Amino acid sequence: MVILSLYAAKTKWGKPMGAALLVIVFTAIVANLKLIPSASNTIPLYDAIFSYLAPISIFFLLLGANLRSIKMAGGPMIGLFLIGSLATVMGILVSWYLVSPQNVLGGDGKILAGMLTGTYTGGSVNFNAVALAYDFQERGTLYAGAIAVDNVITAIWVIVTIAFPVLLRRFFKDKKIRASSTENDKTENDMINLQSMGWLLFIGLAAFLVSELIAEVFPRIPSIITLSTFGIILAQTSFVSKLKGGHTLGLYLVYLFLAVIGAYCEISSVIALKEVGLTLLLFTSIAVFIHGCIIVLLGAFTFRDWDMISIASQANIGGGTSAIALAETFNRKELILPAILVGTLGNALGTYLGFLVVSIL
Repeated sequence: MVILSLYAAKTKWGKPMGAALLVIVFTAIVANLKLIPSASNTIPLYDAIFSYLAPISIFFLLLGANLRSIKMAGGPMIGLFLIGSLATVMGILVSWYLVSPQNVLGGDGKILAGMLTGTYTGGSVNFNAVALAYDFQERGTLYAGAIAVDNVITAIWVIVTIAFPVLLRRFFKDKKIRASSTENDKTENDMINLQSMGWLLFIGLAAFLVSELIAEVFPRIPSIITLSTFGIILAQTSFVSKLKGGHTLGLYLVYLFLAVIGAYCEISSVIALKEVGLTLLLFTSIAVFIHGCIIVLLGAFTFRDWDMISIASQANIGGGTSAIALAETFNRKELILPAILVGTLGNALGTYLGFLVVSIL
């Protein structure tokens, strides 16, 4: 699917969509046709991509990071991300009173609302953190249904966030916040060779292992934060900065991650839940739609960079890896590091907001 998407992205019809969007759409179609495994019959390979390849992809992309991007784009991106986090909470609360999911879900409704708040602030880590606190994973069918709905909405929102900067520019001109023109071009000539690949794989796997070991000793520090820190520090050294292919390897792994997102977009699982599934889908869709409206409106009044608004929203709804894919799709290399930073911030913030929503409801 990744190879097909890369070729399709070079065609006249595929170029406006981009490889990141195409790989999700293609894999979702194939998975829903039952030609490859999907969420209901997942395989260890998918879990491995989420657990290992996605974090390592962030590390590889960070090896080309320029710290000037934090100075120029970091502040606005963090501001937009916090607006998006507030928009998520507002969306969940408004959708709660519009849909009244508690009428169908009972007492589990507010726990689900907290789980969705967590995942749409920082990602699935927060979804599961809230679920584990209430032993929600023991509610088999409902827990699986919530995951299925989350997967469908996440995949759809990637498509929406790729599309809306293009649509908005037809009516409203924006201003792009950039670090420098040279930074955008420095990864274009990224021809990999065997020696560079050997070093990159060694450094990437070693950094991942060390970050996992540190997480065991200091469990309050997520391993992705340590891994990202290693990447930023190593990127400033002359030896690592001269290695070729880090950007290429990282981007390929991001596409694999997006392919699994597409495979998990299983419509049949939502339909099979009947009233519960439709209630969850409606509740979640309205919440995310409100999130989108708020972040676009407030973002237009503050920074007015449609790409950045889209990436910040995706960092909320889909997490840091999806946000990186958008930065690549928009050819905004200077936003990769800020996207990773806000994705990490979401991991730290999402669980707290999830519990806050449960207590409010």
